[in-house]
Amino acid sequence: MNIDSALVRELAELLAETGLTEIEVEDGERKIKVTRQVAQQIVAAAPGLPYAAAPVAAPVAAAPVAEAAPAAPVDAVKSPMVGTVYLAPEPTAPNFISVGQQVKAGDVLVIVEAMKVMNQIVAPKAGTIQSILVDNQQPVEFDQPLVVIA
Repeated sequence: MNIDSALVRELAELLAETGLTEIEVEDGERKIKVTRQVAQQIVAAAPGLPYAAAPVAAPVAAAPVAEAAPAAPVDAVKSPMVGTVYLAPEPTAPNFISVGQQVKAGDVLVIVEAMKVMNQIVAPKAGTIQSILVDNQQPVEFDQPLVVIA
């Protein structure tokens, strides 16, 4: 078997970057499996009890410190789920809302797609659209502010 050492190194680097312990690739009849051992630390469970092995987490690079994001407005309509937000019902259609527009309770503000299901997010109250806090086709998190209605 002809071993591609560059591929093995690349797979090993991928393991280190992702924190995985095993990766396997197959190309025709050639199959390469790369694994790594997770370090273990011996710790005492309690006086008089046998020692137990506890997994040690791999070191994680510290995330860069980000500037504090401005607090979300209290009256913002928030996403009830994780998904992708759409500002219009279809790509060529106009957006549901625009800044300065008057809306009534129950009017559709945006759509959040989650698991191939389009969920309409409606206005909880009547008012004026003060700001739209997301872009079209942007991924959104649960409880992320979407629109401010005043």
